[in-house]
Amino acid sequence: MKRSLIAAGAAAAALALGLAGCAGTGSSSSGSGTAGSTTLRVAVWNLQQTPEFGALFSAFEKANPSITIQPVDILAANYEDKITTMLAGGDTTDIITVKNLTDYAGYAQKKQLVDVADVVKGLPTADIPATESYKTGSAYYAVPYRQDFSVLYYNKKMFADAGVADPENLTWDEFAADAAKLTTGDGADKVYGAYIHTWNSMVQGYAAAQQDESYDKPDYSWMADQYKLTLGMQKAGTIMDWATANSQQVQYKDMFEKGKAAMVPMGTWLIAPLLADTKAGTTDVDWGIAPIPQLKSGTKITTMGGPTGFGINKNSKNTAAAEKFLAFAAGPEGAKAVAAVGIVPAYHSDEITKQYFGLDGMPSDALSKTAFDPDVIRPDGPTGTNAAAIGTILNQEHQLIMTGSSSVADATAEMASRVKSDVLHQ
Repeated sequence: MKRSLIAAGAAAAALALGLAGCAGTGSSSSGSGTAGSTTLRVAVWNLQQTPEFGALFSAFEKANPSITIQPVDILAANYEDKITTMLAGGDTTDIITVKNLTDYAGYAQKKQLVDVADVVKGLPTADIPATESYKTGSAYYAVPYRQDFSVLYYNKKMFADAGVADPENLTWDEFAADAAKLTTGDGADKVYGAYIHTWNSMVQGYAAAQQDESYDKPDYSWMADQYKLTLGMQKAGTIMDWATANSQQVQYKDMFEKGKAAMVPMGTWLIAPLLADTKAGTTDVDWGIAPIPQLKSGTKITTMGGPTGFGINKNSKNTAAAEKFLAFAAGPEGAKAVAAVGIVPAYHSDEITKQYFGLDGMPSDALSKTAFDPDVIRPDGPTGTNAAAIGTILNQEHQLIMTGSSSVADATAEMASRVKSDVLHQ
């Protein structure tokens, strides 16, 4: 993996919030453990279905026998709301797992997390470029432990059976053409050439990343071509229509693992469950990954993604132990732990890449390795102080477009109008 893999994306994602320094330091003390030990409470989501947490916690406890990790398990669907309530109510859970940059912006703006700039100083940041995504003025309110980005998952057998070449360096138009060739059957037996998930980022995010557009400027006409392509595929029946996927709560993992879609653009977080399910025998899909399709052929591979990190609650009573955990998670030892279960770590090195592609069931062909090494990663959604408010508007208008309730032109104009008046107050 290139050392510069995420440098461009990280720079674009850096949050210039201009906030003040430390948001509360706390002091180190014993938690609920025995004398001389510390118990760190860490907020996570879906612990049993998220293997990275167990792997990381076990590795840390082994390296730090005087510190015990106590997970605070929260349902993934409720995580953001629950954390918001906890932090506002003075909860003392020591460490908060920061899902995305949108959530991070809110925590940082409210100064709910500890400034961990000193932790960052001790990290090999040249090998952790996603660290800059958390820079807020001179402060850092979190550190990254993983860095995901979008790739194209494809079913090798379906491609071979249809006589379609592997999806190497596709444009979006070529992606749509291949999807048409790979679509077969009808009704319950239908196999789609591709599946595009219901998230607005699956359209808007690619358009923003590959055109280097900003979400906080009230002009969204640059989304039009990506919507035209997606709506065209929906009308042609080469992808499942948005309304059906949304109402039936279709899971992208199931669509791919059960052979209901030949291609799925999705984040690298899908790799870990694919490896686990293959090992468990619940899927036999013959899969590979390719670079995400681009606007034009022959250009740099630009994709979207973002880090996942850890921050320290300003109300923590165990700050020193929490800082030790953050340094471990973001560094090479933490990277080894999460890479072992198929998670892409924020820390990059040749050793980690070799370990990752040595995992049982991981495709090791040249195309998959190319997909793992994009040139540019840009944020997969709005960042900064207005991220949540802008994101809500863009998602609402996305749903109107995908259900045919609003035209692309009208919806993107409405996005601009609402962001300008309701968020930017212009």
